[in-house]
Amino acid sequence: MIIQPKTRGFICTTAHPEGCAQQVQRQIDYVTAQPAIEGPRNVLVIGASTGYGLASRIVSSFAAGANTIGVYFDKAAEGARTASAGWYNSAAFEEAAASAGRKSYSIVGDAFSDEIKAKTIDLIRTELGQIDLVVYSVASPRRTHPKTGETFASVIKPLGGTYTNKTVNFHSGEVTQATIEPATEDELRQTIAVMGGEDWQMWINELEQAGLLAEGATTVAYSYIGPEITHAVYREGTIGAAKNDLEATARRLNGQLSANGGRAFVSVNKALVTQSSSAIPVVPLYISALYKVMKEKGIHEGCIEQMYRLFSERLYSKGETLVDEKSLIRVDDWEMRPEIQAEVADVWAKLSTENVYELSDLEGYRREFFQLFGFETDGIDYEADINPDVNIPNLR
Repeated sequence: MIIQPKTRGFICTTAHPEGCAQQVQRQIDYVTAQPAIEGPRNVLVIGASTGYGLASRIVSSFAAGANTIGVYFDKAAEGARTASAGWYNSAAFEEAAASAGRKSYSIVGDAFSDEIKAKTIDLIRTELGQIDLVVYSVASPRRTHPKTGETFASVIKPLGGTYTNKTVNFHSGEVTQATIEPATEDELRQTIAVMGGEDWQMWINELEQAGLLAEGATTVAYSYIGPEITHAVYREGTIGAAKNDLEATARRLNGQLSANGGRAFVSVNKALVTQSSSAIPVVPLYISALYKVMKEKGIHEGCIEQMYRLFSERLYSKGETLVDEKSLIRVDDWEMRPEIQAEVADVWAKLSTENVYELSDLEGYRREFFQLFGFETDGIDYEADINPDVNIPNLR
């Protein structure tokens, strides 16, 4: 079939296997061109098929030479429907890892469930023995609690009052005002249940009780803080409350793991084009302005550059891991430089439909969005007939 992008709002409902594979290879090529990292040997990445989770798996395997297990919820092709981008990404990663002589395994299913946790534990015990790095990078709008059976749904809303600010339709370039009503107490509770730290804690508890965490094991989860422009809808909204819970979980886990020489961190990363960030009002317009400024300054990074810097300069640097006053790793440090934020704020005040392509990198944002799904990738013939049915090696 000939596969073209089909969008519904901030979601692309199709994905291109060759385009996804080339995007994965681009990340591998970047990592292999950098100095090797003396880091983890056996890595579990929970939420491993896109974005920061995929980049973490690539850095682990191709910079540190680690064996990896990736857990993710993606769908294979079926009939006229393509597989999800994460499925194609993982197939490409598994093939490349095998060619490089790395052990790698994929488990597809609901990471929140007891069933997938048990399946992962069995695989670790059988194939790897113990894990010395656990990356938690789950991004899901819903979660069914494995003990109570309650299903929670997250929302992206402010707390305490109505919020209005600029946003953009990154398909059309139209800049408008977005108004978002505040979350209810129950919506806040459910968002924390989905995006907070409870499931991360459950994973670490299960692995520890099974004796599968190596001495000195590290675990890391990902967060975002961002500028004042986005605080009301992000850091001071429902998502921010969930991230506060995630960070509190990291502090508890650090105390728990330290008895065996282990560590737990939250890494605050840069704003990037991901399937998750595209769903948050205001954020795509902010990222477009940020991209233009950071690219002009020569300090722009994507997921793979961010994760290589996290691993090489922070998690596995020769000295003590650098954290801020809240014990957070900050690889958003370049984004949050005062001079960068001042310039972005100046651009933000001027942005309109008429000048958005001139003052921001909205075209770059839009292109990266489609590249998440394997489209708009150089060297791919999108008019060619292609088989969407791709198998994932080492799928368990």
